[in-house]
Amino acid sequence: MQSRYQQLQHFLGLEPENISQAEKLVSTIGGFVSIFLIAYISFQFTGALGAALIVPSMGAAAVLLFAVPHGRLSQPWPLIGGNLISAVIGVSCYKFIPDVFVAAGLAVGLAIGAMHIFRCVHPPGGATALAAVIGGPAINAMGYQFVISPILLNVLVLLLVAVVFNSVFPWRRYPVSLMRFTDVPVSDAHAPASVVDKQVIEKALSDMDLIVDVTTDDLQRLFALTLEHVGQQKLSTDQVHLGHYYTNGRHGGDWSVRWIIDESVHPDLEKDMVIYRVVEGHGLRSANSCTRSEFAHWAAREVFPNKEQ
Repeated sequence: MQSRYQQLQHFLGLEPENISQAEKLVSTIGGFVSIFLIAYISFQFTGALGAALIVPSMGAAAVLLFAVPHGRLSQPWPLIGGNLISAVIGVSCYKFIPDVFVAAGLAVGLAIGAMHIFRCVHPPGGATALAAVIGGPAINAMGYQFVISPILLNVLVLLLVAVVFNSVFPWRRYPVSLMRFTDVPVSDAHAPASVVDKQVIEKALSDMDLIVDVTTDDLQRLFALTLEHVGQQKLSTDQVHLGHYYTNGRHGGDWSVRWIIDESVHPDLEKDMVIYRVVEGHGLRSANSCTRSEFAHWAAREVFPNKEQ
């Protein structure tokens, strides 16, 4: 019985979800704020019918930007390029192909192909292309103006909301390039043995011949953390160094990054002190001191700045 249940889970793609409650709540609120603004703008430019047909496309995009903000398909270029290119293709298919069924199929098919070519695969782009064909009089009458308003306008609103909203939560900055710290050094020359080289990861992805909605950087972090957990590594006092950054590895509002700004080295563990400043997450900009042992007990692992602080 258990085996059949597991087979059913595998068939349905039902995977364990290791996401904190805080992350789920933030995603929910972000989706509400973004779609509220987009729905209002869509109504102003196209009327109620037009808004009803456009919002589903942007709603799908909002799921990516707020539920999977670090995903490859969620980044700014896929969002912008995927929707605009698909909109142009959709309008063109409506204008030049009289059979609506053929036009609808071609719009989505060509949009997928174009997104592959321009490296901006974004699933909601297919819905944008389709809306341009079967959107009804309010949409069809716009012609290529549909690309500018409401699509470009909606995309820019969604992008702005995603950047501003996610900036409030340090552990989920959007786009992913704005993340200040990573579990992998920027320079591979200083990478620990547990870090898998990016070129090796890219080669493996090429061998699979699949699009995976995870950036290469996140895959590299995933492999490094996985190997760390397999080895059940814990930080020792010898691994706590002046000028280095460490995280407690927690989730949501409890996540924090500390920077060792000074130290007082002493052979007596009770007097071997470090002074740190919180540079990200809980307690931001505060400073304090503790023994090196206490700091090592707090820290889950070392992290590395993506750019100069």
